[in-house]
Amino acid sequence: MATVTSLWRHPIKSHGRENVAATTLIAGQTMPGDRVWAVAHEASKADGSEWVSCANFNRVSKVPQLMAMTAKLDDAGIVTLTHPKLGEISFNPDDDIAEFLDWVRPIMPQDRAQSKRMVKVPNRGMTDSDFPSVTLCNIASHRAVERALGMDVSVHRWRGNIWLDGLAAWEEFEWMGKDVRVGGAILRPLERTDRCPATNTNPETGVRDADVVSALDSFGHRDFSVRAQVIQGGLIELGSKAELI
Repeated sequence: MATVTSLWRHPIKSHGRENVAATTLIAGQTMPGDRVWAVAHEASKADGSEWVSCANFNRVSKVPQLMAMTAKLDDAGIVTLTHPKLGEISFNPDDDIAEFLDWVRPIMPQDRAQSKRMVKVPNRGMTDSDFPSVTLCNIASHRAVERALGMDVSVHRWRGNIWLDGLAAWEEFEWMGKDVRVGGAILRPLERTDRCPATNTNPETGVRDADVVSALDSFGHRDFSVRAQVIQGGLIELGSKAELI
């Protein structure tokens, strides 16, 4: 049996992380408040009518400095973003985002398509998976990667939702297609999360300073965490137990 040690959501895809003490999952949906919005770039075809792939959005793999953001989403729908180079901004992503676009512009590489608009799909967080997913992360697997790297790295490189302690390294990969009770919810892992060079970026500085992808290669894969579908909604909080059922 494993224990939930932390819960994280990312209100705007690739633009900041927020620690929460508890969350109530809803069947068939992403974690509440997670990836509600995504920032489409100038070449994007996203129009908010349906889910589209991450290639349509500005993200950490192409804009490393985005990794250094933290976020807070309040009950009124106001998002506050904080960045070590940009300071802080609060705004409603559903309204005019001109101020946000001006705020983020200094960290955008000039040879990349610039941020253009905010996209939101009703009742569907913009996860990297083509189904609404919640990512389950295993702290023992993270420690195995640290050993392969020969250095400590932040868990925030993985941008996961639910962190579990008490499992063997990579045990989560054995959960594919099985039901897992986490607190009051039931989740079914459907796929492993394939990883890209975004994980090479330091979440405090926004600078690529570790070859995490190569460390994963040493295990014979480039995967970390599992993407799960919420089968039954329910409350999850710090200290909640997780087990196969």
